[in-house]
Amino acid sequence: MSEALLLDGITRNFTQGARTLEVLKGADLAIQPGEIVALVAPSGGGKSTLLQIAGLLDAPSAGTVSIEGRAFSGLDDRARTSARRRLLGFVYQFHHLLPEFTAEENLAIPLMAAGRGKGAALTRAAELLERVGLAERASHLPAEMSGGEQQRVAICRALVNNPRVLLADEPTGNLDPETAGRVFDMLLEVVRETGLAALIATHNHALASRMDRTVRLEGGVIRAA
Repeated sequence: MSEALLLDGITRNFTQGARTLEVLKGADLAIQPGEIVALVAPSGGGKSTLLQIAGLLDAPSAGTVSIEGRAFSGLDDRARTSARRRLLGFVYQFHHLLPEFTAEENLAIPLMAAGRGKGAALTRAAELLERVGLAERASHLPAEMSGGEQQRVAICRALVNNPRVLLADEPTGNLDPETAGRVFDMLLEVVRETGLAALIATHNHALASRMDRTVRLEGGVIRAA
């Protein structure tokens, strides 16, 4: 079986005037379907850069990003955008919900953008909201929900197109500890039920310890923690 996500020899350099900054220096990582991996890194260590490359939002200076055995990093922007829509889900520290749309509509919009009809999109949205205990919030705007509820909607949005890989950058970092714990419980439960692979960046070592394994990005390379 092919790895759900494979990063092979990923380097990323940025030019600042006459200076070249090497952020990633040959990072390698393989994540199997159904595996949840914690990514920890010091501040400024390249964590966000790695996630952007894994998510096909940025191109590496060298190396290959493969999803389910297919290399994507060498494709043009249009092909990478199509791959992101079909294969990847993203959760960020802040929910980034569209404020003028309800919880249900925030989930239906990416489905409709992918070609799903409105009725089918709303049905799928309702199913996910019920799964995370937010069925009664379906018609609520983000401003009418708590921070934890908004982040649960954001997690549903990341899963709405049935991705093969979930990428999360401090998904509970904007929440108080108690709410963060509840949201993280829900995230792990849904990810394990769906069997997708997940790479979750976190500074919270207690949360990292609950994942299948932890890797550390340090000095531009990935090491076992």
